[in-house]
Parts: sequence; C-alpha cells; structure tokens
Amino acid sequence: MDRYPPIADHGLVGDLQTAALVSSRGVIDWFAAPRFDSPSIFAALLDHDGGGHFLLAPEQEEGTWKQLYYPDTAVVVTRFMSPDGVGETVDYMPVHRGLTASDRHTLVRVIRAVRGTVRFSLECRPRFDYARSPHQLDLTERRATFRAPGATAFLQATFPLERDGQDVRASITLTTGQAEAAVFTTDREGSTAPPPPPERDRITDELWEQVDYWQKWVRTSHYHGRWAEMVYRSAITLKLLTYAPSGAPVAAATMGLPEQVGGERNWDYRYTWVRDGSLSVRALLDLGFAEEAARFTHWLGDRLRAHEGPDGEPLQIMYRVDGDPHLTEEVLEHFEGYRGSYPVRAGNAAMDQLQLDIYGEALYALSEGHAVAVQADYHGWKALARSLDWLADSWDRPDEGIWETRGGRQDFTYSRVMCWAAFDRGLKLAAEFSRPADTVLWTKARDDILEQVMERGWSEKEQSLVQHYGSHVLDASLLLVPRVGFLAPRSASWLSTLDAMDRVLVSDSLVYRYDPAASPDGLRGSEGTFSLCTFLYVDALARAGRLPQARYTFEKMHTYANHVGLFAEEIGPSGEQLGNFPQAFTHLSLIMAATTLNEALDALRR
Repeated sequence: MDRYPPIADHGLVGDLQTAALVSSRGVIDWFAAPRFDSPSIFAALLDHDGGGHFLLAPEQEEGTWKQLYYPDTAVVVTRFMSPDGVGETVDYMPVHRGLTASDRHTLVRVIRAVRGTVRFSLECRPRFDYARSPHQLDLTERRATFRAPGATAFLQATFPLERDGQDVRASITLTTGQAEAAVFTTDREGSTAPPPPPERDRITDELWEQVDYWQKWVRTSHYHGRWAEMVYRSAITLKLLTYAPSGAPVAAATMGLPEQVGGERNWDYRYTWVRDGSLSVRALLDLGFAEEAARFTHWLGDRLRAHEGPDGEPLQIMYRVDGDPHLTEEVLEHFEGYRGSYPVRAGNAAMDQLQLDIYGEALYALSEGHAVAVQADYHGWKALARSLDWLADSWDRPDEGIWETRGGRQDFTYSRVMCWAAFDRGLKLAAEFSRPADTVLWTKARDDILEQVMERGWSEKEQSLVQHYGSHVLDASLLLVPRVGFLAPRSASWLSTLDAMDRVLVSDSLVYRYDPAASPDGLRGSEGTFSLCTFLYVDALARAGRLPQARYTFEKMHTYANHVGLFAEEIGPSGEQLGNFPQAFTHLSLIMAATTLNEALDALRR
C-alpha cells in the first residue's frame, strides 16, 4: 500500500467551482468536475490502480523533489533537482470570474527546464464517474478527446501525444530555458468544441493573470498581524473551497480519506455544513473579506426561507453547494480505499441527523454579518423568527451532536450551549433591527437552557462541563463556550473546564475531540487529534489570558502543517495528517486562533 503518497503530500489548485490535488511528484490524483461534489475524474488517491491520474513530471527518480505555492496565490510549483538538471511543473486552474456555474473547467500544467537537461513524462488516465464509466479516445497529434457517458474531456499539448489503449502518454526532453504545456479541460457530454490549442505566450500571460488575481485579493485583507503568511494561506484555501456561484464553502476538497488508515471512518466532505460555513463568517470578517462573508449569509438565509430540513425542521445540517438537500450515501465497492481504507463512501447519510447546535452557529453567522438580507428584509426576518419559534419548542431533546456520531442520540451539552447562542443572538438582532419577535418566548428558552446546562451538563467529579448529561466525558467542542459568550473566558467555571481539558484531551499541545472508548460513537477504530480542536484550544487559552501557553501551542501546531501550509482534519500518532484534505474547518479555526491571539498579544504590549 506504499504506492499511495502521504495525504499531506499535496498542493491544492482550483477555479472557485471545483479543485484538484497535485502531489509533490507531479501527479494529479484527485479531481472532480464540474463541481466539488461531482463524480471524480482522477481518483488515484482512493484507488491507485483504477481511480485515474494525470502525471506530468520528470522521468528520473533519483533527485530531490520540492513543492511550493507562488507567494500569496493558488499556483503550485513542483520542482525537481538532480545533477543532470532542474525541472519545474507549474499547475493552476484559471479562475471563473463570474458567478455563473460552468460545465467547462481547465487544469493548466506548464513544464520547463530551469537548468541542464530534463526528460518529462506525461500519463493521462481519466476514469469518469468514480471510475464506473468507460470512455473512448479520439487522438490527433496534439489533442486527445475523451468521451464518456455524462462528460467529455480534452487534453491538448504543445508537444506530441501517443495513444496508450484508451489513455494518453508522452515524453519530451527539455533543455535550459525551454518550456511546454499540457491543458486538460472537462466539459459536458457531447461537447464538440475544444478550447483553443495552447500557445506558450498565451499561457504565460494567463499564468501571470492568475498570480495577479490572487495577490490582489490577498491585498484587500486588512490583517497585518503576526503569522500573516499562514493566515493568508488559510484564507486562500477557504476561498478555493468555496463554490463561487452560491457562496457556499465545502468542508474539504476530497472524499473517503481515512481518519485512521485501514479504518472505516471515511466520509464524503464535499458538501456545505451549516456549522462550518457559519463559523467561517467571523473568520472572513476578521480578515476584511466582507463580500465572501455576506455571500454565505445570503446562502444561509435562502436555506432558512426554503425550510427544507427533515421532519419539519427549518434547516438540514448539510447541503450540496447549490442548496440541494439530497446527499444520498453510497459505497463505491470497486475502490479499495486509500491504503486499503474501506469503505469509500460518496454522499453522506448524516444529512438527516438532528444536530440542534446548527441553529446557534447560523444565528452567530447572521449576527456577525449584521445588515445582510435575512435581517434587513422582512420576509427573511420572518423565516429566521419562525426558526427560533420552532427551536423554542424543540431544543430540550437528545440529538446526534456536532460530531455526527452514529451511536444514538444524547443530551449533548454543546448542542444546548449553541441553542442558547441562537436565542441570545436572535434577541439582540430583534432589538438592533427593531424586528417583530416573541421575545418573551425566546428569553425564557435562553434562560432555561443556561440553568439546565449548569445543573445537568456540569460534572462535580471533573469540575467541568461534559459531553452530554449524565456523563463525565469531556468534549473539545465546548472550547467554543467563551467565544459565543455562554461563560466568561476567565470565569471560575470556565477556567476549571479548561484545566480539565488540559488533563484529559490535550497531548503534547494537540487536542482530541473526545475519547471514543469512554463515549462510544457507533464506529470501529480510533482517530487522531483534531486540528480544529487544537486551534479552538489556542483561542480559548488566549481568551483566558494564558498567552505563553497559547502562543507556544499555536507555534507548535504550525510544525504539523504540510510543506505548503495546508492541514487535513486530524494529526495521527506519528505526526501524519489524516482525513479529508485540505479541511476548511481547520483553516478557519487557524484564522480565528491567530486573530484572537494576535489581539491579545498586542493588548499585552500596550
């Protein structure tokens, strides 16, 4: 199973409607089109032999490989260095500037010899519809057309291509200063209009246009604090993971990558979670990206107005990027899974779970965004108010909780805390915007939740808030308690909870979300520490005034980033990254931690 690269051994490129992973050996081993949540075209990361890949890299194995981003962009540069020569592969996807969904998406790959002589190989082996749909190849000297049910793809190069069955290969030798290009374009089924053939000058101009686009976007940020390079990389990653036509971010670019190699915790994260998207609003606003934050709050307002949750609930926990609530889960039985991590799932059966905390995160987003349409518009406000009226009758019941456990419903403390946040923010919005609301009902619900949590969600044994009522299990989701204002960040109750988490959930500054052995979640196997939780821990430490500990934990966490500053969902016992990659939740929590800690350190200096 060592045919698979480490999960972290990749850079991410994208066009704001979909994305691809490029390994540090120049292989595109994950790409789905036309959207993030579409069936894959290259998926060697989930099945090395049968998933499909696109290699364009030096043939020589002996040498040194390095990968980096062109500064403050989404352009990936993969470098190869040997005594015979130095070569580069530059990868990018031209950004779709408008907000219209497109069937056509393009991967541009430029190769060049920086010094000496370098021989490059090309292998293009697309496997459409999760490698379930066979394709036919039409080949001319420099253009390949792949036709499959539901899709067409074109590969065009500035050098000759060769047939390899129904796939394509090529080899070319470059000397100092020479450059060539290969362009892979996906389109709808039956398309007969390939893009213009690649020309070196036009591709060079387009490359610099992409560099200019990303660097100009980064310059609109008003964040100039510490760790700016990591913060900007996280912001670019969040933007790359956002579907521009709707403004909705996906949780990750990939599906099926394991939380434990060889285990069954392999989920499809290419959808928009209300929770993740809502928390991203504050992170984006902290950096000055108000337009991106507002677009998600509009999307969220549309979901509230649609009222499409299961069993009469106002919201579903996750949606497709266009707001479609249908995410039927299936097992791709023909995929062996990353290093044998089976099953590989497409879709997500957790869509129907009851997770009451999402209403707190939704109201948190809408209150942070302030004058967005859902507050300013009467009908939008009425949809929000109806949701809170529903919640007033529904908050006091068990749910599946933030971690989407499949072991049965519990009275999760975090869910109650975020229901409190929903009513707290709703009351403040009603007052600020002078909107009609059943403030008596909402106030009673808010106060009842606070009293219930402190009576039933508190463990005298642990001197801490706990995962669910009647247990003594700790849960890192509660690190958000001071951020939403449920407890003051330096109150005795919160500091005692933070101390308990230090004892039980923190290992060498890394944070476990909970102990599955103490709180069975219905799944076999173990998991690593959650990077999201570690950054929330930094945020909570900073708010508690424990700045030396917060700063050291944050700095140490940077050592677990991959070579281009990206994070997956988890960190394994040997420091390896695990789970889907890169994960938006991790990067937005990095931004949250950085801004909180930076402000606290500045205040200390003053």
